[in-house]
Amino acid sequence: MKIEVLTLFPEMFTAVTESSILGRAVENGLLEVNLTNIRDYSQDKHKKVDEYPFGGGVGMVMAADPIFRSMEAVKAKEKKVIYLSPSGERLSQGMIEGFARERELVLLCGHYEGVDQRV
Repeated sequence: MKIEVLTLFPEMFTAVTESSILGRAVENGLLEVNLTNIRDYSQDKHKKVDEYPFGGGVGMVMAADPIFRSMEAVKAKEKKVIYLSPSGERLSQGMIEGFARERELVLLCGHYEGVDQRV
């Protein structure tokens, strides 16, 4: 299985992907995990990735453009994309079993108040 992780903090994942069960799966070639920093796809000179919600609202959201570009870079249209958010559906064993049947997954890690709704 190949997993693409789109995040603002790729360094947070190395401890998980390089140790324990996941680390052994990577080491044995059963799993490939690629970490993509969404900030690398910002065209802002300061690598800005947040903006006010499109249409108004409180807080800041992750900007759509860097997310779109990072998703294009990992060819997300051809893969199952999962948006990770604390306000989303609770992860269940059934969901995990369904994900395990996929050859490739893209995990979009939310931050701030979420992502721009255009994503």
